[in-house]
Amino acid sequence: MEEKKQQKLLPDINFPADLRKLPIEQLPRLCQELRQTLIQELSVHPGHFASSLGVVELTVALHYVFNTPEDRLVWDVGHQAYVHKMLTGRRKQFHTNRQLGGLKPFPSPKESEYDTCTCGHASNAIGIALGMAVAAHEEKKDRNVVAIIGDGSMSGGLAYESLNNASNCQNDLLIILNDNNMSIDRSVGGMKNYLHQLHTGSTYNSIRQNIARRMLKWGWLNEEKRKRIIRFNNSLKAVLNKQHNVFEGMSIRYFGPDDGHNVIQLVHTLHQIKEMKGPKLLHLHTTKGKGFLPAETDPTTFHAPGKFSPETGEQLKPQTSEPQPLRYQDVFGQTLLELARQNSKIIGVTPAMPTGCSMNIMQEAMPDRVFDVGIAEGHAVTFSAGMAIDGLMPFCNIYSSFAQRAYDNIIHDVAISHLNLCLCFDRAGLVGEDGPTHHGFFDLAALRPIPGLTIASPLNEEELRDMMYTAQLPQKGPFVIRYPRGRGVMPPHPTPMKEMAVGKAQKLRDGKDVAVLSLGPLGNTAAEAISELESQGLAMHIAHWNMRWLCPIDEKALEDVADKCKTIITLEDGTIEGGLGTAVLEWMNDHKKPVHVTRLGLPKTFVEHGAIEQLRHLCGIDKQGIKATIQKEYTELSTQSR
Repeated sequence: MEEKKQQKLLPDINFPADLRKLPIEQLPRLCQELRQTLIQELSVHPGHFASSLGVVELTVALHYVFNTPEDRLVWDVGHQAYVHKMLTGRRKQFHTNRQLGGLKPFPSPKESEYDTCTCGHASNAIGIALGMAVAAHEEKKDRNVVAIIGDGSMSGGLAYESLNNASNCQNDLLIILNDNNMSIDRSVGGMKNYLHQLHTGSTYNSIRQNIARRMLKWGWLNEEKRKRIIRFNNSLKAVLNKQHNVFEGMSIRYFGPDDGHNVIQLVHTLHQIKEMKGPKLLHLHTTKGKGFLPAETDPTTFHAPGKFSPETGEQLKPQTSEPQPLRYQDVFGQTLLELARQNSKIIGVTPAMPTGCSMNIMQEAMPDRVFDVGIAEGHAVTFSAGMAIDGLMPFCNIYSSFAQRAYDNIIHDVAISHLNLCLCFDRAGLVGEDGPTHHGFFDLAALRPIPGLTIASPLNEEELRDMMYTAQLPQKGPFVIRYPRGRGVMPPHPTPMKEMAVGKAQKLRDGKDVAVLSLGPLGNTAAEAISELESQGLAMHIAHWNMRWLCPIDEKALEDVADKCKTIITLEDGTIEGGLGTAVLEWMNDHKKPVHVTRLGLPKTFVEHGAIEQLRHLCGIDKQGIKATIQKEYTELSTQSR
């Protein structure tokens, strides 16, 4: 009997239907097994660690209480959905998570019917879930819809737009507020402080629920009366408590805050509120990294720690005797602090990513000159614009993929007024294992048509420093500098900064017949490919230009190339439509240059997840792909000349 009691539960849990067969008393044991499995798996196959540890009990309770997949669970961001994957038929494949051809890094309907929508960016869960809840109401389906959102995501404006809408339409949406005081870095702002103070008693809610049920049963209560009573009741409670509840101020029922790690209590609570009519919110306190002390102590590092020891938490770094180049992020952070010490007008702005983009370097040295605005990319740009209007020089750093959310702000608040500020787009191009929601594909094509923007991408760390130095000089207008995730190519020694000639490309190699025009660090890969072709006698025929600037593009360089070469190959780590290749094609056409242009870049598809070198190979922009394209173009030219 004792052996039977100690038999593991998790091997028999493949789908939520299996989970629901367990007696409720066994759920804490299952949570412990899930937590240990997560620790073991992610120590070897890296991923988003601390977020998923923090929602083990919540995930088990949700699938235990709700009839998924018929009932809908909508995860905000998706960092926290690993236990959800394990419980929905993917536990045996979980070791392939984030690997090429393996499980996707975030929930995706393409992978599982339990994944109700694509998620990877913050603050959209309430809006998507509300749409589903309204659809269920319109189609008279008996379906529960639950949005799970972290308080870091609650700083995003989209979340508030969705809450406002939820209070004004027919729906029975349940919102779970996973309050762990974190996004990636520590959460900031008024909402974070407010959530720590918010409280509604469980006894009060129990009495309120019982009275409402009886009034509905007796026919004394309809929807309009219910809303009036809620508004009056909320006002009275605010007076008595001397505290206004922002959610109930929107006529959204509020429950909590409760312990998000008490799985049995969570199950009881969810059973109590799941059939209630109208929008409602359950506020839970959780601990990011729960159950693994190093992650609880340092949740920022353990957000995505890479490989680590499951016993000690020590991160396992590759051993090398050679000094490694710095990451572009660190070059940005160190250079920003250096510039800020020289220029008192420089201000740092980031939407919840001071550590990820290395702005924490300046934040630690000059805390009064760095602003973490929370997950609010559009506001980050508009806030920067306001400071630029009155003479400050903001450097606003946003991950390229997240900057898509600030497109209108860039046009309306920055470009039209031609303000002096610098937008630095980190993680531009392919980002690897995080997949299509995080690749920075579209910035070049999206921004190139906007008048007045200077758009640059450095070949190496020295050029990044020079571009940042140039951007902060007076009267330069709005700058955009984009650079990739990962390490550069130079020894880790800071170079003296100098002003660059805006719009002037750099000729790296003279040649005839074929010209390679590269933008950004991929130019280093192109240089290696051309160097290897020297052994075949082709290199003397290949010109190579480091374009540096997409806007304004170097027209003199294009004219030089068009006059000397018969074929141009453009190379960029961005979508093949609308970026450098398109700009070169347009210029050649407008100037009636009879030059053939072959474009290398990212295809018009959503590239999946995998190691960056694997993805570059699939897209034909690694060294092998560049060499093959050059050889093909040169062979075609040789055939035509015979």
